[in-house]
Amino acid sequence: MAHSPIVSMDKLRFFFSRIKERLWVKPLVLCVLSIGGTFIAMLADNLGLSGVLPEVTLKSVESLLSIMASSMLVIATFAVGSMVAAYASASTGATPRSIPLVISDDVTQNALSAFIGAFIFSIVSLIAIQNDLFDSAGRFSVFVLTILVFAIVILTFVRWVDRIARLGRVVNTIEQVEKATCDALDRRRHAPTLGALKVSPHQAQDKGVPVCSSTVGYVQHIDLETLQSLAEALHCRVMVTALPGTFVTTYRSLLCVEGDIEPGSEERDAFTSAFTISSNRTFEDDPRFGLVALSEIADKALSPGINDPGTAIHVIGTMVRLFTLWQSPVEKDNLRKITYDRVAVPELVVADLFDDAFTAIARDGAGIVEVSIRLQKAFCALAETDDNALVAAARKHSQMALARSERAMSLPEDIDAVRRAAAF
Repeated sequence: MAHSPIVSMDKLRFFFSRIKERLWVKPLVLCVLSIGGTFIAMLADNLGLSGVLPEVTLKSVESLLSIMASSMLVIATFAVGSMVAAYASASTGATPRSIPLVISDDVTQNALSAFIGAFIFSIVSLIAIQNDLFDSAGRFSVFVLTILVFAIVILTFVRWVDRIARLGRVVNTIEQVEKATCDALDRRRHAPTLGALKVSPHQAQDKGVPVCSSTVGYVQHIDLETLQSLAEALHCRVMVTALPGTFVTTYRSLLCVEGDIEPGSEERDAFTSAFTISSNRTFEDDPRFGLVALSEIADKALSPGINDPGTAIHVIGTMVRLFTLWQSPVEKDNLRKITYDRVAVPELVVADLFDDAFTAIARDGAGIVEVSIRLQKAFCALAETDDNALVAAARKHSQMALARSERAMSLPEDIDAVRRAAAF
């Protein structure tokens, strides 16, 4: 049997997206660069630049490095404390599902990396200076690098203070989740079947030999390049039945193999290796997860303990923007071409997207008149689009939300106001 490609570009993209969520990666890179900067300064002594570069006293360089070494560790510790507080705020005020997005914030990671990198640079350079590893050219190089590091740290700190003041706040978290969801939806708009052939969910499950998962969890990513290579080697066709975001068990099929073969254990393991399965869902390839996270933020705001209908209304407006993006037509030239002609993938179903986005808000906001009215206005706006599936889903959820409001509200005037909003 031909082997599947070792690493596909799509799998690399997914891998680097996961790496971005690790707090230790950027600080580690900056630490290595900081240590390298000290040793690069030694090269100045070997280039014969001592007679050209200005003379810098040893005491001045030691003083600067000592100040940096003593202050950067304190600032880094303060940064970590502020970040932990922001993560806790995002978890309690918004939804725990938003934590990966808050952690992957570039400004915060760059700030922590700069502080730790500056601390490592100052310690290593100070040790080198005190052990007479530099001549005059090397000392000048370290002096220039120290001034440069100081400037970077100051600019990073000023930018980070502005970000940390908003990091973890509900509005900021909503914006981060909206951006992640928007990116995932936009990628799926341009590649409705991820570059594979189209198949309906029912057809995918009715044909072929099912291949089940060996673990229990959520599908995070599908390496279609691997599936295409395996299908070509086995002269068969593959129909994916578990899109990213699907919860699978050892009895839930990931795909069905159609052809004149009965996949053995080796082939089954090869097929399942194309699926990345974990205990958590991710935003990268799972647009529905972003809608679920936004819905959870609104739902938590509607709880009696928080009682913040304004946040729910804000989320409803966000949902309208996302669904407006989803139904926007894509030019044929911008659609991803079919590159996996032996793999079939079902498209996302608009009805499922609406269930993820609006069901919880309509249920728990049914007794709040301003939320119910805004929800009906959102459905009215979405029903005015040219997408038949979107219009049908908007009308169905409008009727369901109206029925819930009529049962939850006691004041006739409130019920009449919601009915007028749902009159479309």
